[in-house]
Amino acid sequence: MQETFAQVHLPEARVLYVDDEPNLCRAFARIFRDDARLSVTLAHAPDEALALFEKETFDVVVSDLRMPGMSGIEVLAAARRALPDARRLLVSGYADFESAMDAINEVGVDRLLMKPWQNDEIRGAVHAAVDLAALQRENVRVTAELRARTEELERVNKRLDALVEERTSNLLDGLVSALDLRDSETQWHSRRVGLYARRLARELGIAGRELDDIERGATLHDLGKIGVRDAVLLKPGPLDEKEWAEMRRHPALGHEILKGIGFLEQARLIPLHHQERFDGTGYPQGLRGDEICVGARVFAIVDTYDAITSDRPYRKCRTYEVARQEIETCAGTQFDPGIVAVWLRITQAEWDAIREELEGPVPRPGAK
Repeated sequence: MQETFAQVHLPEARVLYVDDEPNLCRAFARIFRDDARLSVTLAHAPDEALALFEKETFDVVVSDLRMPGMSGIEVLAAARRALPDARRLLVSGYADFESAMDAINEVGVDRLLMKPWQNDEIRGAVHAAVDLAALQRENVRVTAELRARTEELERVNKRLDALVEERTSNLLDGLVSALDLRDSETQWHSRRVGLYARRLARELGIAGRELDDIERGATLHDLGKIGVRDAVLLKPGPLDEKEWAEMRRHPALGHEILKGIGFLEQARLIPLHHQERFDGTGYPQGLRGDEICVGARVFAIVDTYDAITSDRPYRKCRTYEVARQEIETCAGTQFDPGIVAVWLRITQAEWDAIREELEGPVPRPGAK
């Protein structure tokens, strides 16, 4: 049998009291009869309590220790499994040390109360447990609300980051296209080497964000030429020492232009390193071997391939075989030999397919 003592006002908390002595159940309920903060449900046997655990929720479960068929410790252990957020109190007329330790170790009770109880002590213990349960509920609510707001803020930030990245990329693509035309090279040079670099990097086993960084960095490799005078950049003859000094500034200048653009933090190393050579004879820092970022070592090979197999103002494009021989010859000096070996695994047909997808049929040397 169970009894519920409903309150006039909507209760803030529900308390279950479990005891096989009817008089003690009624006495417990009387203590909280006029307490608008909570409502009390009584269970006169452990099995009644277990049945309630399956269909109702409680903020506090108070159980007598010694009952027929099941101890209060077992009842509170079941409450812990069914209602993990409920606070648990144990009442005993045999409040020995062993019982207290069992209760604490097995079910984590908040208080061990002695019978016969003092009304003020019971009231204070239950109110404290109710307050703790309410605090837990509020913490859960606030945590869930903060998590939801944080997730929404993350979604907003991702959308903003994507928008900034898209608009910045569009702006940089426009600058790169203008630079390609200004430098009197084919219109698609920078975009081609970006796609070529991505393909070679993928063959190396590079994936994810690093793959994107290599494509972006390769596409932006000559961005620093925006700071080189036309008289130097477009000079038809050899550059003098002063002009070479100006030209050699463009890797560092490209790196500086991209400073502060978060999503290009790694990609901007490629413009800085793209004129370095594997043997250390390049510029601007004279880096060698693995000191050069992998993206720039990838770029160096595909840039040479593109330069040889594309028309230039001073010569017509040459064959894949010529480019292959040049790249093999320069392995270990200009190029990373390990990456050259990987480049050689990729067929001419794949390079042609990338080019055709970007700009149409591939011109063949000697074709009319």
